[in-house]
Amino acid sequence: MSTGSAATFQQIQHLLERYGLLLVSDLHLPSVASLVAGEPVRGSWWGHPRGKEIYAVANQLAASEEVLMIKLVSGKETFVHQRLWSALLGVGTARESWQLHDLSALANFLVETLTQEHTLRIDQVHQSTGFPAKALAEAAREVERKLLAYGESLHTTSGAHTKRLESWDRWMQRIGEASPLLAPEQGKMALEDALLLLNRQFDAQGRLPWLATAP
Repeated sequence: MSTGSAATFQQIQHLLERYGLLLVSDLHLPSVASLVAGEPVRGSWWGHPRGKEIYAVANQLAASEEVLMIKLVSGKETFVHQRLWSALLGVGTARESWQLHDLSALANFLVETLTQEHTLRIDQVHQSTGFPAKALAEAAREVERKLLAYGESLHTTSGAHTKRLESWDRWMQRIGEASPLLAPEQGKMALEDALLLLNRQFDAQGRLPWLATAP
């Protein structure tokens, strides 16, 4: 997609299917923000003249049954096409050392709670435990960045934002995903290959969470 020509939702959907991965916003890698704006978007895309269009397309893409949105590439919100779900879930459910090492106490608490309850809301955890809301929110982001659970933002009845975390087992059950999972190493290789192609094509340095340096 050339700079200056805004992409339609169908074109963006096609690019996601082709690449397997598509960021919400990034200066170098293909992203919804840059494709809708027709140019790389620096800083927050909310203030961009086409910010409302970016928001609408991102929401439409996230609602697709063939798309999963998680914090994956360089810790940023990333759309993952269904063809890579077996790889992603194989990695996410592995509980390898890179996922569990250096987790904060609160993040460990959330992971242990998810093992028992399978889903939780950060605002409700705050109310029931008294743990600081900001610390819980950061712990939830830790869990997401380590691919230990699926996370999504919610609007509460008061109009505030909160995070809902869901175990991968519950997520797969909820959406009816029954494809065999790849072994962790195979899953990592599949995701690394997809990102490597993008990094080479767009002269970028996107990273996956288990890699210390850009592939």
